[in-house]
Amino acid sequence: MKELVKLAYKAQQNAYVPYSNFAVGAALLCKNKKIYLGCNIESGTYTPTSCAERTAFFKAVSEGEREFEAIAIVGNKVGEEGDFCAPCGVCRQVMTEFCDADFKVILGKGEEYKVYTLEEIMPFGVNPLKK
Repeated sequence: MKELVKLAYKAQQNAYVPYSNFAVGAALLCKNKKIYLGCNIESGTYTPTSCAERTAFFKAVSEGEREFEAIAIVGNKVGEEGDFCAPCGVCRQVMTEFCDADFKVILGKGEEYKVYTLEEIMPFGVNPLKK
């Protein structure tokens, strides 16, 4: 899990955040052990902004991936240490679309990390495809 957090920090370096100055990185681990990185990409009108988590998921899904094991997420203001950075509601819903309840969500802060299941962070997610 520490390695996944390190990769999330690597992805964070590519964040495009001229408006919020808050950079987020994500590293998504597929069940086949492939890893997809994502960073947040802002837009001046905010609505088309993409979170790091969704960037990683959409890269993976666009490459045919459909089975996921875990995601590591880091985020902070540029130049600051920051704190644990949880995914927004939209990202949690995307995770619900593609992941099982036991999918691991790893929140990193420096050398520390906390691990949650998707069910813990999104107890009432909507996924009409799963029964």
